[in-house]
Amino acid sequence: MAARKPNLSDPQWFINRELSLLDFNRRVLAQAVDPATPLLERLFFLTICSSNLDEFFEIRVAGLKQLAEADATKAQADGLPPAELLRRIADNAHELVDEQYRILNEVILPELRAEGIRLLRRTEWTDTQRTWMREFFEQQVLPVLVPLALDPGHPFPAILNKSLNFVVGLGGDDAYGREATVAILKVPRALPRVIPLPGTVSGGPHDFVLLSSVIHAHVDALFPGMTVHGVHQFRITRNSDLWFDEEESEDLMDALRGELPRRRYGDAVRLEVADTCDAAAASFLLDHEGLSEDDLYQVNGPVNLHRMAQLIGLVDRPDLRYPPFAPNNPMAGDGSPFDRIADGDVLLHHPFETFAPVIEVLHAAARDPNVLAIKQTLYRTGEASSIVEALIEAAAAGKEVTVLVELRARFDEAANIDLAKRLQAAGATVVYGVVGFKAHAKLLLIVRREANKLRRYAHLGTGNYHPGNAKVYTDFGLFTADPALCHDVHEVFMQLTSVGRASELTKALQSPFSLQPRLLELIDAEAQAAQAGQPAHIRARMNALVDPKIIKALFKASRAGVSIDLLVRGVVCFRPGVPEVSENIRVRSVVGRFLEHSRVYAFHAGGANLVYCSSADWMPRNLYRRVEVAFPVEDPALKARVLDEGMDRYWKDNTQAWELGPDGNWSRVVAGKSKPYAAQRSLLKKLASVH
Repeated sequence: MAARKPNLSDPQWFINRELSLLDFNRRVLAQAVDPATPLLERLFFLTICSSNLDEFFEIRVAGLKQLAEADATKAQADGLPPAELLRRIADNAHELVDEQYRILNEVILPELRAEGIRLLRRTEWTDTQRTWMREFFEQQVLPVLVPLALDPGHPFPAILNKSLNFVVGLGGDDAYGREATVAILKVPRALPRVIPLPGTVSGGPHDFVLLSSVIHAHVDALFPGMTVHGVHQFRITRNSDLWFDEEESEDLMDALRGELPRRRYGDAVRLEVADTCDAAAASFLLDHEGLSEDDLYQVNGPVNLHRMAQLIGLVDRPDLRYPPFAPNNPMAGDGSPFDRIADGDVLLHHPFETFAPVIEVLHAAARDPNVLAIKQTLYRTGEASSIVEALIEAAAAGKEVTVLVELRARFDEAANIDLAKRLQAAGATVVYGVVGFKAHAKLLLIVRREANKLRRYAHLGTGNYHPGNAKVYTDFGLFTADPALCHDVHEVFMQLTSVGRASELTKALQSPFSLQPRLLELIDAEAQAAQAGQPAHIRARMNALVDPKIIKALFKASRAGVSIDLLVRGVVCFRPGVPEVSENIRVRSVVGRFLEHSRVYAFHAGGANLVYCSSADWMPRNLYRRVEVAFPVEDPALKARVLDEGMDRYWKDNTQAWELGPDGNWSRVVAGKSKPYAAQRSLLKKLASVH
């Protein structure tokens, strides 16, 4: 009797997205204790983990709470209903937060102190330091503080999302005979959270105090004549997901602008308090915000841990940072960049190769009288972006400049609204994309007159047009003058700026239309090849792999004998290596100096060895609810580079790599007796000059 085929939809083969995201943050946190990581960078990884958790609660937990309150029972592919998932998240998140502060107090701070970098507690201040602290408080802090005693005339104030606050226990009567037992003190964000001590009062080369310590030590000055019974810092995380009816909005910018203030005062999802906070004060805050005990996080240190990153910029110790490097510029040299691109496709691999050519091509286009039009998508650009300045220069020069600004880029909405206004004021045509679909594709198109003909030049990338991100995110970008691929980019822009049916693209793949169906076709073709006894191989890398349809297709391919190697930085929603289900699938994650951000899909395809780079992860939102583009890399030399630099080196990594097991747990790859090898360091050696 034939063995029964496993049910590939069985929840036991899947991993919950939110729990997988918490696992990713554990891998980030592991960098904070890795002795191979420079000390100040280890502190930075600690703060990254904290800020990642903030967004996790603001978006993922907030959404789950709404589902649970609505008694929703629909689960993800792993089968966990929202209420049960929230309980598991609470258990995991509490463990992760406790580990963060253990690392801070038992590892990072002692090692910093050994290097002469001290974060002084109130108990170790000298008399001279106390005097300085009092003067600093009175001159720099007290004038901007507004304590609010709670009574019928002073209700509980609105607490800003993720802001530093204090709950203060009081006793006695004030000048008006009022008896107040509780006060709330909100700390303005304009105040620095980490304060360097001047050399005249410092006992070491790099001594600091936290603003929270300074306020705590002098809080009695805010309540003259009253008795202070307790002072406890706290922080509330709120639902920060924006919602508005795009189809009912006459102007997306106006609708979004009106919704942004709500983010700062949305429903509470988490309360952080100092571990010295008494139960009565914590319960008072929980009750006021409508939170449960599971939502309470008591921490041994500053509640706004991510603000500790300020200390890094205040310490001039290059020996405790990653060594600087000079990225290579493959387009350096004399002559027009358009001539260089016309000679053949140019591949850029950031941050090992500089982002400067993208900016230089835009400025060259702005100044070139033969350039007639520039079209570009902008998702995230950063402040004072040189990309934006180049587009403004082009518009001022009379070019036809069209920019799709994605206003809904999470947490960059306000910046993108300002960006859109600047571009419009400069004379550029600005559009906001397609209602219901975020424009996440990374595209640049330049139209140039050459010998009485119009020629297109394009840049397609896996990462944002953000010069800052390009220094710390790994991404691929491709300059091309290939007529077919440039025509595809033109067709995508036509969709985004006008209306009409989607044209079939010649080379590129696009969501929400052809990308997911073509991926399924390519995966199935590998399965059929394997069943026929032919070579079959799938290699891919991305930030997250969530889509159940793609996962089931990979299961089927694995069962057919296809070798599948997946590099996934963050979320992975299935168990690899399970016999009869996913035994031919390997999953690896690399967490290092640079944030792994490239998306690459490679298929053996009967020896054709198809290679695509893309802006899209294999997630439902990318495949069905966003405008994304995957573009082929066809030049043999460039294709070999993508596979070597984007795949092979990462599978050789034995210092910063993690592998996912069939039990759903991640384990760190160890070098053992092998020579240590780090993919990112090898790429720096190959493509950049390390100082």
